[in-house]
Parts: sequence; C-alpha cells; structure tokens
Amino acid sequence: MRLEIPQLSLVVLIGVSGSGKSTFGRTHFLPTEVVSSDFCRGLVSDDENAQDATGDAFELLHYIAGKRLERGRLTVVDATNVQTEARRPLVALARRYHVLPVAIVFDLPERLCQDRNSSRPDRDFGPHVIRNQQRQLRRGLRGLKREGFRQIHVLDSPEAVEAAVIERAPLWNDRRTEHGPFDIVGDVHGCAGELEELLGLLGYEVSGGAYRHPAGRRAVFVGDLVDRGPRILDTVEIVQAMVEQGSALAVPGNHDMKLVRALRGRDVQITHGLDRSLAELEGAPDERRAQVAAFLDSLVSHYVFDDGNLVVAHAGMKEEMQGRGSGKVRDFALYGETTGETDEFGLPVRWNWAAEYRGHATVVYGHTPVPEPEWLNRTINIDTGCAFGGRLTALRYPERELISVQAHAVYAEPAKPFLPVTEVSDQLTAQQRQDELLDIEDVLGKRLVETRFARNVTIREENAIAALEVMGRFAINPKWLVYLPPAVSPSETSQEPDLLEHPAEAFAYYRHEGVASVLCEEKHMGSRAVVVVCRDDAVARRRFGVVDEGFGACFTRTGRRFFEDDALELGFLERVRDSAGGIFDELATDWLVLDCELMPWSAKAQGLLSEQYAAVGAAGRAGLGEAVHALEQAGAGDLAERYRTRLADVDRYVDAYRRYCWPVETLTDLKLAPFHLLASENAVHVDKPHAWHMEQAARLAAEDDELLHATANVGVDVTDATSQASATAWWEQLTSAGGEGMVVKPMDFAVPGRRGLAQPALKVRGREYLRIIYGPEYTEPQNLDRLRRRSLGAKRSLAVREFALGIEALERFVRGEPLRRVHECCFGVLALESEPVDPRL
Repeated sequence: MRLEIPQLSLVVLIGVSGSGKSTFGRTHFLPTEVVSSDFCRGLVSDDENAQDATGDAFELLHYIAGKRLERGRLTVVDATNVQTEARRPLVALARRYHVLPVAIVFDLPERLCQDRNSSRPDRDFGPHVIRNQQRQLRRGLRGLKREGFRQIHVLDSPEAVEAAVIERAPLWNDRRTEHGPFDIVGDVHGCAGELEELLGLLGYEVSGGAYRHPAGRRAVFVGDLVDRGPRILDTVEIVQAMVEQGSALAVPGNHDMKLVRALRGRDVQITHGLDRSLAELEGAPDERRAQVAAFLDSLVSHYVFDDGNLVVAHAGMKEEMQGRGSGKVRDFALYGETTGETDEFGLPVRWNWAAEYRGHATVVYGHTPVPEPEWLNRTINIDTGCAFGGRLTALRYPERELISVQAHAVYAEPAKPFLPVTEVSDQLTAQQRQDELLDIEDVLGKRLVETRFARNVTIREENAIAALEVMGRFAINPKWLVYLPPAVSPSETSQEPDLLEHPAEAFAYYRHEGVASVLCEEKHMGSRAVVVVCRDDAVARRRFGVVDEGFGACFTRTGRRFFEDDALELGFLERVRDSAGGIFDELATDWLVLDCELMPWSAKAQGLLSEQYAAVGAAGRAGLGEAVHALEQAGAGDLAERYRTRLADVDRYVDAYRRYCWPVETLTDLKLAPFHLLASENAVHVDKPHAWHMEQAARLAAEDDELLHATANVGVDVTDATSQASATAWWEQLTSAGGEGMVVKPMDFAVPGRRGLAQPALKVRGREYLRIIYGPEYTEPQNLDRLRRRSLGAKRSLAVREFALGIEALERFVRGEPLRRVHECCFGVLALESEPVDPRL
C-alpha cells in the first residue's frame, strides 16, 4: 500500500495505544524525524509513563516539532492523537510554518490493541482506556479534513500496516535540482508583440509550435499574463505552448487568478483590464475558454530552483515561506502584503517586504510596476510596466543580466502615474538607499560567517562587541569599507644563531604544503593602507553610494581614515587615480581597490613613536649611560662591560626605528607601495598569481615614481637549493642595510594546504627590525632562548580566517550584495583582531 506524503510536511500518527504507531514510525522514518510523546515524557520526568508529566511533555513535543518545521525538516508526531483538541495545536503548528499536515490513522480492531497492551508490563491500565480511545478515534475520523489535514491515510488492518510503503514526494514548487540557465520574464499583461520580440532577443526560436532556446535555456514567467494588453489570448497561447513542451515554466499572477474566477462564474469586479480579457475570450469556443482557465489554475504559487538559490514568485516570497505550501504562501505569492492603508490614488499601500529580506536565495518577482529594475537585498522586481508604455524585461540567470524591449504603445492608463525615468547620474540605487542605515542586529552576537576559502568563520559575541566599538566610533563612512586586510603570521622560529626568523623556515613550510613556487616581496616599514579610487565622483556615487565625499578613500587596516588633512588626502588620491589610467582602461573598470603599505611608519604612528619607542630609547640611553659611567668610576670591569652591551643594544634599537621615521609635511614626503590590485568592476583578482599583482604595482609606480614605490620581489623555487640560496642572500642584503625583511607568498594567490587553506603569506623579519618589536635586549641569549618557544598556532589560524573574510567581503561587494553582507565580513576581521594573540608575532 503506497502512502505518498509531501517531502516537507507534519505527519501526525493517530491511533489508540497498542495500534503499532511507534513501530511504524521506527520502520519508515529516521529516528530524528519522529517526536514521541512518551519520549518527551521521559525527558521531563525520567518516566515515559508518568501521566502527571503529560502537560509538560506535550509542551516540549510542540516546541521540538516547531523547531524542526522552522528549519524545513519533515516531522512525525507519535502520540495517540485521537482527540480533536490534541490534534488542533498540531494543525496550527503546520499552518504557522507553512507545511502540509498529513494524518496516518491506525484504525485497528480493539481486541488486537487490548492483547498487545496486556503483554506490556508498562501498560497496566484497564480495557476501558482502549475502548474510550477507540470511540474518540472513530468519532473524529470523518472530521479530519475539516480540521485541516490535507492528506489522510487510513490503515484498517495489521496487513495494511505491514504492506504500507512511505513515498516522499517533493512539493510542486520544489525544483531545486534544476539549475538553469533561466530567462525570467516580467509581467506581460497581454503584450504578445513585445513578448515575441523579447523572446527573439533572448535567442528563442519557434520549433514544433513553441518557442525554444537552441542552447536549452528555459523561460520562467512571473505571472500576470492577462488583462490590459492588445493580444491577451495570444500571450496565454505562447506561454502555455512553451510550458507544455518543456521550454518554460510559469507562476500565476493575481490578474490570472481573477480571470479564472470570472470564467468559472464567480462574482468579481470587472476592473484593471479584466474587461479586455473577457472580451477576447467571449468569441472563443467554450473548450478554449475552459483550457485557458484550467491552464492558469494549474500554475504553482512559486518555484524554488538551483539548490534553493533562486525563487520566482509573482509578488515576491519571504524567506520563511520559500519552498513551502499553504494558503498563506499562495496568497503572499499572488498579492504580497498590504499595510491596510490606501494611498492618494486609492490603491492599497504594499508592505516593502524586500527591504527586510535577509534570505540567501535570490527572489525575482513582479506585480508592482517600477520604472527600472533594481536589486534590493538579493531581490529584484522585473515588472517594468509594459502595458503602461514602459518595457517588458527579462532577467538572465545566473548571469544577472537584464534584457528589455520598449512597449510598442501605451495600452492602459495606470491608476497611479507610471513615468519611466531616464537614468540620473546622482540617483542612488534602492540598495544604496536601504544601506543608508545599517542594522546593529546584523553584526551583534555570535555569528558564523560563510566564506569561500575557509568555510564557516566563527565570530564570538565578546569579540563582536569590541569590533562594534571600533566601527561605531572611529571608522570611515561604511560605504567605502569593502575590505579589511588580514594579519600576517611570521615563519617558524629559526635555530640560526642570533636569529629569530630566517627564510629557510618559510621555504620549508610551503614545500611541506605542496607549494613549489613562491614570491618573496620586500617588506616595507610603513602602515597598512587600503586605497579605494574611482575615476570621478559620479562613479563613487553610482558604485559605492557615496555622495559628496569625493572619488576615493584611504583607510587603515582597522577601517579608520588615514589622513586627517582633507587637502593632503585629495592630492594623494588624485595622483593614485591619475597613475591608474591605463589599468582602468585595460580592466574595463571605473574603480579599483588596492592593498598597500604607506610610508613612513611615522605618518600614522607618531603617537606610538613619541610615547613608546622614543621614550624607551631616551630613558635607556640616559639611564644606562650614567650606569656605565658610574661602574667605570668604581672599577667594576665585568659589570661595566655588561652595561656597555646593554647601552649598545639601546643604540641599535634607536637606530632601527629611526630608519622608518621622517617628517611628513607635504605629499612629496609620502611613499605608497601597492602590492595587491584586489578588485575592479566584476572581478576580484584572487585568480591572478602574485607576480601579476607585482606587475600592476610596478605599472602604477612607473606613472608616478615620486609618490608610488614599486616593491622589489624575487621568485623562488622552494624545491631548488640554488634558488633558495639566492633569495636568502637577497634577504640578508635587505636586512643588513636596515630593511625590515620580506614577505613570502605562494605564487598563486590562495592555495589549499594539507589542512585547509595554506598560509596566504609569511613574514620573515630581520634581526635589527625585530629589536623594535621585542625590545632592545631581545638578542641576549637568555631572551632569545625564551622567544624561540613562541607559539604560532593562534596567529596562523587568525591569518587564514581574516584572509578568507577579507576576500569574501570583496566578492560580495563585486556581486552587488547588500552592504550589510559585505560588512558582516569586514566586521568579522575587526572582531577577530580582538582575539588574545601576541601582537608582536
């Protein structure tokens, strides 16, 4: 006996004690799918038969079932459920989560159930209990449909129970296994001429009596095929033929359903173009009228495609309704939701559900005509008012390309003026207007941020609070903040005498990770800077949503504005932009995001220098100088020599940090060293090797070598001893001349390692530079031995997670996702920075 149940449903097992419900549940469903009243009784009281715990047990049962349904999991309730009042909250639960309630009834002979219970020592109640349950079951059996159960299966014998086979059927709207590509067409409203033109533009050809795409693409119509236009019946015939031959799918619109009601004799108002549909159909044969009504009535409320990544519905679809089936789901798909108010034109005010949408699926819809399709929180309305003289628009998926044809005429006058607007250069998009006010709830609390390179990155609540302080008080305009750079871990500790870091360990790490080729880049002693630069103010407005803030920004790795002097910042950005002219043209972009080092270090770290480094140097020189003099006067030779060594260490410390400091008064005192061209229009350049990024940096520097600095770099084969020796000699030359050292990166931008992503970069710093980090006397043997035991695990984990978040932020921005989604990643980088990791690493 085949029992077909919806793949997403609430299955209620109904039967007296001893009818075999629990055995049936264990046989046909996963253990996690079955929620048993006995089990819940045991959870709350340690006794599955404690009748005094029944109230608490059912409260728990309803809670667990609700959580499963909320997550879209099939749920089976195993209890007697013979009373109407016991079933009522379960039907309400199904309606709340927009799933279908299904009843499986075990209507077995009373004597059989009595015999089964008599053999169970835990069922010591009298025969009257079974008799009462059986009576209640029979009394309520005929009313199950009225109670709201959409499917009812009755098993009336042990043989029927034994022969039953459960078959799970996907809901009609579930087409997750279909990945497209699709061409989603907006409200046609009887404009068959424009539809034919649009289908031709999309590449469809008439074959076998229907439009087909030679490459196998499928059209998806968002509904409202009828009313208002000049060729309504032709429109329905075109779409119906495509649907029947498999080259299209369609969802119903509210106009389509109103026409169905009218054709079936229901009392409807003949308004909003329905008169034109009825006039065309009036002359059609009764058979054709019936066919039109049957076709439109057969359309499914909405569709879910592409593993749940695409939803198509006429008026839209909230996240919690996607892929579900209920009257409320169908109503929302047809009409959306109104506030209960009317506007000055007498039309209902519609609730802007898209402004609050937070789902991961792209939702494509129509219903309310708009002058221009605009993305908002991964939703887009493609009804561009063809019948009102606007356009008929299609969205190509997954390309996200909009294709439109102009209406051939104005076929209807809208109740509300519909005036297609020409593109205005200073007009913000719907998404940018929505992003004017960010929601604190989008970043607070513990979060799991999904990334391409590191899967899910966990942001702890306490770290999020620390990041919120930085973002709220110090960050630049958040609209510029599309990327924050990651921390960089040092190489493993070297065992070379007097050295803490050496290139050999970096080369060994990448060789061990299966990376053969790396790029060594000179490490500059400056401050990490992200530079966003656009061709002009209009591009900044259009692409970043920034108004009256110029054409670019320069900010620190914690999202703070780099320059306090507006004039200095403007001049700086102008020169970077002017240097990028050739790259703009070559990459067909109007904006760039650069990852750079801005020198000198003192340009941003002046306070740190004066309050920490200079103070240590001055105090050390003064105190140790006097100590040496006193010890020499006292004739304490060995002790005096020891203090002379300490004084020399302080002198080296002062010399080390002074190399990276010089006065900054004008633009000519700055040096910018770009090392990553991270992103441009439609591209995040992580698919390019690091050598390509160095080439772009060199091109920029060649245009303005006074401000821009090309970073020296060396390619290394880590499997070749000669290549490694040459790079090591280069590092020694850099560091002996006072340089900071180098950064070693795999030649490919991001490479998989043995355990997830390999380190995106390792820094190898010189002996004297590390004196700034660890203190003047860090090279003393006892100090160096202690430092060799430093642990790098936390720093390396941090570097990989921050790298993944930074790239994810850029990719989301380039895809045009909402700013809150971009900031989720940037905020995550800031939050991770508050983790307890040694800042000297």
